[in-house]
Amino acid sequence: MQRERFLSLPTLVAGAATLALCTGLTWSHRSVDEGLSDQEIEAANAELSLSEAEALGAADDTLLFDFVEPEDGEGGSESALAELRAQLEARGLRVEPAGFYSEGEHLFRVTGAESALEAARAELSAHPLVETIEPEFFYAVPDAALSVYSGPELDADAGIAKPDRPRVEVNDPMRALQWHLDAINAAEAWTQTRGEGAVVAVIDTGVAYKDLDWKGVHAKAVPDLEGVPMVGGETFLDRALPDGLDDHAHGTHVAGTIAQATDNGIGVAGVAHGAKIMPLKVLGGDGRGSVAAIANAIRYAADNGADVINMSLGGPLPSSAMSKAVAYAHEKGTTVICAAGNEKRSKVSYPAAYKHSVAVAATNWEGTRSFYSNWGKKLDISAPGGDTRSDKNGDGHPDGVLQNTIKIQDPAHHDYLWFQGTSMASPHAAGVAALVASAGVTNPNEVERILKETAKHPNNVEWDVNYGAGIIDAEAAVAAAKSKSYDHERLGLLGALGLFLWPAAGAGAQAARRRVGARVLRGAGLVGGATLAAGALSAPLAYGAWSMLGGGALAALLMFSALVPMLAVGLGLQRKGLRGLLAGLSLGWAALLAHAAVVLPTLLDAVPGGPSADRVWLGLNAFAALWLARAVWRKSTGEAASEAQA
Repeated sequence: MQRERFLSLPTLVAGAATLALCTGLTWSHRSVDEGLSDQEIEAANAELSLSEAEALGAADDTLLFDFVEPEDGEGGSESALAELRAQLEARGLRVEPAGFYSEGEHLFRVTGAESALEAARAELSAHPLVETIEPEFFYAVPDAALSVYSGPELDADAGIAKPDRPRVEVNDPMRALQWHLDAINAAEAWTQTRGEGAVVAVIDTGVAYKDLDWKGVHAKAVPDLEGVPMVGGETFLDRALPDGLDDHAHGTHVAGTIAQATDNGIGVAGVAHGAKIMPLKVLGGDGRGSVAAIANAIRYAADNGADVINMSLGGPLPSSAMSKAVAYAHEKGTTVICAAGNEKRSKVSYPAAYKHSVAVAATNWEGTRSFYSNWGKKLDISAPGGDTRSDKNGDGHPDGVLQNTIKIQDPAHHDYLWFQGTSMASPHAAGVAALVASAGVTNPNEVERILKETAKHPNNVEWDVNYGAGIIDAEAAVAAAKSKSYDHERLGLLGALGLFLWPAAGAGAQAARRRVGARVLRGAGLVGGATLAAGALSAPLAYGAWSMLGGGALAALLMFSALVPMLAVGLGLQRKGLRGLLAGLSLGWAALLAHAAVVLPTLLDAVPGGPSADRVWLGLNAFAALWLARAVWRKSTGEAASEAQA
């Protein structure tokens, strides 16, 4: 058989088709978030002196040094970083990890005299091993979030009008007072999913999910969270309740909006009550916490399987360390949802304004922007945040957001409280994001796109500074997620990569036409059909095997590589009847890996070097699987040609 040239016309056509399709996929899955960039944050912090930062509430005589991560390919080495830290200590400065989850990320808290800190900052800000240097800012529960109303056990007969569409009715006696769930069509969304399988990290004051006696404090679990799965609870503050427990009330209320136990005969309901909650305590009983603790919690959540992060907290100044953590979570496949702030101003607060954060404004019972809510050009969407000053729906209770939580700064007792704020709007959006993830869409860009495209805008426009893309609609978002499939994209890549087999089949097809005609052509057609069928089934096979192996990092490393087709070819190549299937399996695996390299590098987290290394790994393995498919196909068609010519 004549060997085809490496750069033959068919090969060039196949390469051009694959490149065009990958370019189109990259564009269609691009980020739709226009938040503040790292460069803008670094410029703002560079102009802020340490004394000015302290006047704005930053930690006294403290700077955060964020060094490069050598294992992520950012340069340097551990020994070089250790030497740089020793140089700082030689200046009389104290250098320590900025929390228990900081050392691996090379985020250090440096304390000492202001003059020594400013000198070190000036000399090292451009050092190749230093990413950023900034004051240690403090973020907090947004103002007015604890404007509350507490009352006795409530009557469920609130007279809420219910739509004609199918919806799930639950037996929680106070559910009828949760106008905010009806405002986003939550009960209609529950006919499709309740958030099963999704994990939402609540980065806040903690969650009162279990009883605990600690240093004379009795932390009491709230009864309406009983049965809600809690995973990976952690505290990122010193001298605070452990295991992500709450001594404030804010975080428990937020967690309740996301996943309050529902249809359990008591209390109220939650948006994604089938989801799991990851309680991460970064704010103390006073509602304040450092950006280092928050950045650590973001990375922890992303590293431990959170599909969604909710941050109902904020501050007036940006943090490079936190912005970098948000970007890290986004690249790991975690959607980050944040409160826009309650300062009544035309500027979204931080972290909501960061790139890759979904900024959420608050609306009231009437569906208009709440009086306290921030707005502005960095706003993404809106959700119910309530107004405890009014009772415009006439149910005899304030129009706040109702959930079960501990009494304010009293973990020994609980109540059903109405809170208001963008703090309450954000978990509605996080809950809908969890429903979307449960419906099968977990890529953060796609989750944000669905939230925006399905939102209902009060002014019937695509976007404005007052509402962003509009008020979230859980029913429409879940329907869009269920209709969203990557299968057609993978099949497109399967077809494009399949063109690479064309030259290898050429000689065999010509010989078949010359020698034996229709019979061999029919056989070749059957083999080709088997090849395409096997290719189309490769993605479900890979995902199914990954799930059976536990869905972890090692399983991903095995399944999302060329290992499976290599083993299959090694075992079955000598069986002529299997070669079409083996070629198809290898080709389908190549399409799966190529698609993942372009769209879903977050499938992997076991390859050192971060998402860029993941893309390289997936791309190289896609090439290996394609080469394998081509080799099997060449062998099959070559033997067919030899037999036809004999």
